[in-house]
Amino acid sequence: MSAWDKIYCELCENILTNGVQVANRTGIDTIKLPSAHFQLNVGEEFPILTTKQLFIRQAVLEMLWIYQAQSNDVRWLQERNVHIWDLWQIDENGDWRDEKTGEVLKHFDPKFANTIGTAYGYIVKRFKLMDRLIDSLKNNVNDRRRVISLWQDEYLDTAVLPSCVWSSEWDVTNGTLNAWVHQRSCDVPLGLPFNVTQYAVLLKMLAQVTGLKAGTIDWSIKDAHIYVNQVDGIKEQLERFHTKGDLKAPELWLNPEIKDFYDFDSSKDIKDIKLIGYEHMGKIKFPLAQ
Repeated sequence: MSAWDKIYCELCENILTNGVQVANRTGIDTIKLPSAHFQLNVGEEFPILTTKQLFIRQAVLEMLWIYQAQSNDVRWLQERNVHIWDLWQIDENGDWRDEKTGEVLKHFDPKFANTIGTAYGYIVKRFKLMDRLIDSLKNNVNDRRRVISLWQDEYLDTAVLPSCVWSSEWDVTNGTLNAWVHQRSCDVPLGLPFNVTQYAVLLKMLAQVTGLKAGTIDWSIKDAHIYVNQVDGIKEQLERFHTKGDLKAPELWLNPEIKDFYDFDSSKDIKDIKLIGYEHMGKIKFPLAQ
């Protein structure tokens, strides 16, 4: 059984058992816990769920869009057949619209057409966050100021959505790279499996290009929730976990020839990043709230 499946399914059970049902901006209630925390040892086991299939290509490309391409342009993803940000794409008139009704939810300067506004990759590029992080990992091993903050107050009003995973801290101890990730709001069925796998890949990539070993990720969530229309899917996943949850975690392969973070292939094939031995129990479809 993979450690990540156990942690994840126990979190889901905790939400369903002890969570509180609340309303939110989407109009679809959630069952939430006010906080959650867990730790994963990425150096020992690569975290990707086996109790449901996760498409690592899409997950990795979203991460590369943010941290390598440092882009807010949704077309970058669409060109690689990744459509997870389509619902939040600003149109050519500067409008972000409700997918179902066409209602304008927010208007932006038309210069932000085809983007998600000033969020995620825009902030990474604006403040040179990755360049600063990599330089510190290489040249200042005892640095205690390695914080990537995607939460910049002056840019929140011009973002379609404020960053959900909004901050990460990076530590080096005894030649091992560790991370602490902070998430202000978490769609546990859809977002969390993607996010954890993304940051595990990112940690291993950074460790490789800086000559460090991959260590742990601590993960803190403020609002860990399951939408009420996702409960049936989660119950199916929990049933899988309890009846046949004995699949082992796969291995992550990174091209060992890559020594520069920006040299990892970011084409739709992500040729420098592969899963080896990924066994899973198949898809579970969860509805997405805009």
